[in-house]
This record gives sequence, C-alpha cells and structure tokens, in this order.
Amino acid sequence: MCFYLFLLILPKHFHLINKNNMENNQELILQCEARAKKWLTPAFDQETRNAVQAMLDNEDKTELIDAFYRDLEFGTGGLRGIMGAGTNRMNKYIVGMATQGFANYINKAFPGRNDLSVVVGHDCRNNGRMFAETVADIFSANGIKVYLFESLRPTPEISFAIRQLGCQAGVNVTASHNPREYNGYKAYWDDGAQVLAPHDKGIIDEVNKVTIDDVKFEGNKELIEIIGGEMDWDYLQAVKEAMVDQEVILRHKDLNIVYSPMHGTGRVIIPEALRSWGFQNIHVVPEQMVIDGNFPTVVSPNPENAEAMTLGMKLGTRLNADLVIASDPDADRLAIVCRNAKGEWEILNGNQTCMMFCWYIIANKKKLGQLKGNEFLVKTIVTTEVIKKIADKNGVELRDCYTGFKWIANEIRKSEGVNKYIGGGEESFGFLPFDKVRDKDSPASICLICEIAAWAKDNGMTLYDLLMNIYAEYGFSREFTVNVVRPGKTGADEIKQMMTDFRNNPPKELGGSTVVLWKDYQTLEARHADGTVEKMDMPDTSNVLQWFCDDDTKVSVRPSGTEPKIKFYIEVKDPSFKCAGCYERCMAGAEEKIAAIKQSLKLD
Repeated sequence: MCFYLFLLILPKHFHLINKNNMENNQELILQCEARAKKWLTPAFDQETRNAVQAMLDNEDKTELIDAFYRDLEFGTGGLRGIMGAGTNRMNKYIVGMATQGFANYINKAFPGRNDLSVVVGHDCRNNGRMFAETVADIFSANGIKVYLFESLRPTPEISFAIRQLGCQAGVNVTASHNPREYNGYKAYWDDGAQVLAPHDKGIIDEVNKVTIDDVKFEGNKELIEIIGGEMDWDYLQAVKEAMVDQEVILRHKDLNIVYSPMHGTGRVIIPEALRSWGFQNIHVVPEQMVIDGNFPTVVSPNPENAEAMTLGMKLGTRLNADLVIASDPDADRLAIVCRNAKGEWEILNGNQTCMMFCWYIIANKKKLGQLKGNEFLVKTIVTTEVIKKIADKNGVELRDCYTGFKWIANEIRKSEGVNKYIGGGEESFGFLPFDKVRDKDSPASICLICEIAAWAKDNGMTLYDLLMNIYAEYGFSREFTVNVVRPGKTGADEIKQMMTDFRNNPPKELGGSTVVLWKDYQTLEARHADGTVEKMDMPDTSNVLQWFCDDDTKVSVRPSGTEPKIKFYIEVKDPSFKCAGCYERCMAGAEEKIAAIKQSLKLD
C-alpha cells in the first residue's frame, strides 16, 4: 500500500473519468479492474465482494476508478476517507492493514516488553463501533492489551486516557468535522499526541509491508478491557485544571448557555464539565443531542460553517441566551456565538476565539498571581499575529509552530518540567488550555470560554465587548481563508505547480502593500527586502510560504494536508481602530483589502 500524511480521498463528484473520455483512459480502467478483482477472493466478506463485482459490471467506470485508482493513504495522522469497498475507501480491510502495521511497529519499538497497551475509541460516525472493535481485535491478536471505550468518546479524552493509563499508543476512529460519507483513524503515541518523527516514518514503513493475508483479525478477548465511566471522571477532574477563576463563575453560575454537540461525542461530557465548573443554566439543542452519523440537522458538521450553528442560535434567541456554543462530532473543535452591540448573534472566528483565550489566560492569571515567569503560549504560523502582540506586551513567551495540534503538543513535550504551558491554539477552531491532553480539547475550551463570558459579565461586558477592547488595545485584525479546490491527479499537479510558481516568482506587492519579508518553510529561509537571508529554527521542513508586508499584512500559502486543495490565509490590519464604533468601518475596509489581495494573487 502507498501511504502518506492524513490525505482525503477524492469526493464522489471526482471526474477523472466519465463516459465522454472513457476511451482515453483504458489503461487506467484495466489497472483498476485488476486491483478490484483481488477483492473478489475469500479473504473479503460476501458483502464486499458483491459491491466490488457491481462496480466491475457497471458500464460507467467512474465509481470503480474512484474506489481503486490508488490506496487510501496512511500517515502520521492516520487515515480519512469515504466509506465503502475498495483500496481508496475506509473499510475494515484498509483499517485492518493499517492497524496490523501499527501493531508491528509498536512491538518493534518496545522490544522485550510484555505489558504493551493501547487505548481505542470512536465517535458517532457510521461504522465507528465496528471499526473500533476491528482495531481492538487486531491489537489484541498481536499481544497488545487494549483499553476499549464502551461507547463514543471525545478525541481529547482518548488522548488523556493514553497518558492516564501509561499506554504506548492509541487510536480514535473519527473523521472529525468531515461530511457524513467519511470516517477516519487518528493514530497517537505514548505522550497522547499524534505521532511525529521518528515514529511517523517507522509506522508508515511497517504499514507499507502489510498485505491482507498478514492481518490478524481474530482478537484475544482476554486482552481487551472495556473502559468508560471511571475514565470520564478522571478526565472531567483534569479539565478543571484549565479553570482560572472559579469565584467569577460562582458569581455568574446562572450564565445562560445553549450548547450543541452536533450529534456527536460532546453530548454527555460537555454539559457535565460545565456543571462541574459551577455553571447551572445549561440548555442543549434537543435535535442535535441525538447520536447520528448521518448528521440530519446540518449540511456538514463543521463548526467553521455558520449554517451548522442555525439551530443553536434559534434556541438561543428563544431562551435569550448569553452565548451559544457547539462542538464538532469528535469534540475537539468548538464554535462560539455571542451577542454583538446590536444584540444580534455574532459568530466568532477561530482567530478571534484563540486571541480571546490567550488574552484572558494571561490577564487573569497575572491578576491572580498565577504567573511565575516561565509560562509559554503556542500558536500556529497561520494564526493571527495579534496574539504575539498580547504575549509580548505582557512578557509571556509565544511560540509559533506548524499547522496541526501535533506540533503544539511537540512544544509541550519539549518543555515539560522546565516551562509551563498555559494555552495554545489555531485558526481552525481548536484550542487546548491545559497540558493533561495533547490534542485540541473542546470540553476544556468550552468551559473556559464560559468562564470568560462570566468574567465579562462581572465587568459589565459581553464577549463581544471584550473582543472590541482587545482590538482597541492591541490592534484590529481581519483574517480570511481562501480555499482553491483542485480534485484528482491533475488537480494535485496543478497545486504543486502553483507552489513552484510562487517560489520562483514570489509576489512583490499584495493588494497595494509592499512585501518586505518572504518565508519559505521548505528551505527554512527568511528573505528580507534588503537582500539579507536568515535561517529559520523549526523542527522540520514544511511546504508553506509566507509573505509579510510593510503594513503588517500577512499571507500564508499551503496545500491542505487533509483535502484536495491549496489554502491561502490572509490577515490584514487597520491601526485606526479605537473603539467598538470603529468595527464596522474597519471590517469594510479589511474586506476591500482582502479583495485586492485576492486579485493580486489571481484568486478571483
């Protein structure tokens, strides 16, 4: 099998081949037919063989090619793809081969040990329990003890359990916030974080060697232990470590909160966590409390999409709520909706959320004498630079890392026992406010944002007012992400060429602003306008470009690690922001600037 970093398979509308160009793709059809016929053997169950035979018999070979033109790729994050039969699909055979390779690596990485163990969990996705039990069976068949959660659990609790139980690795079956057709497989190492070097390449090498005949599907039930309530209790106790000031919560324990789990794993844990912090006025969106991998109430269960928050806002309006919050299906990401100056609902973006968390943690830990001078925050390189201004002004170290929480976890690991991690996040709606977990954590983050709302109320403000105050002190920033989707092999080639062209001909201006600094994380070189070049200190190289302008405009470009697209992260500033009354004017000016930058990059 061919494996790499957590890439998505192509969507069903993939059009590498159709009836109009089929005659030009006979070689590809023959290759896919040959691969598909290997799935007609007794190694595969009858349902799978029937599905594959139907693809072979169909005159339109689109589905056959989509299912067999390549192998679903495994990497440092695991697997993610559309469910169904085929090498390019999420099914128990692809999951089985990945797990067998993972088990082989664990046994090699810890030679001579007879107490190896892993944690296995899943979310609300269709086939999630079946995949999780398949994973548990294979690990146990390879002599590795498995702690299998009794039912769906949040991703951060899986990370926590690995550390709590002293396990060597873990797997969570989830496709995070992707559409209902998807499922996935997140792979973790002994620190509770997704794997990094050298283990990433070692696992991939082992998975590459596995064939279907190598997989030990028959589990050893004596090595599988079901866990649940006790671990929930330990996790909820740990989440309380993210609390900064319980007194302010107790003064506003009646804060009016509406919460939605979007049919997923936060449905029990998050209301319990809020109550354990002291909040007593919690309302849930009933339609979205139902566990359902089809996500019937949303187009896509992604908290970044405003549409997904519609039902929560409707309930919030009816109940006159202070804020509306939601978690995605595996409860690692969160979304926050608060009331603006007009009393209307305002959805905060991931940059605003991360900025507010960092400001509150610093300001109130300092006020309460909880900062000792060795604390640090972490953000990803594509997240707003306002956070750096907040950290610098308050004398707190801020570290930049690559996109993905495994890199934030890496910073925590590097400084464990020396420096104190107090928070870290990214623009894509993920934050981690304590160090007992090594992945995004919406239960802890949701509790903390409610504490922040209580603190704001204690000071005669809303969350929106607080956001305006932060802008007034540290500068207004508007962020916007452009996703250029290019499916298929031709799309991948086009994305590769775009990155090459940007490297060979980097922009000199963006929307009328002069570029004064170019960063290339593939060469780890930062080039200034005066011609000087500096080497950047990063733990690895990455296919990312960044451009900084003389007016603090920042543009970052990177191919997505999980979808067939290239992403442009645009951040523009407006130094004229003085108070909340400036917000609409500054937003309008920022939108004009973003449009001009898109034109400079030919993104329209």
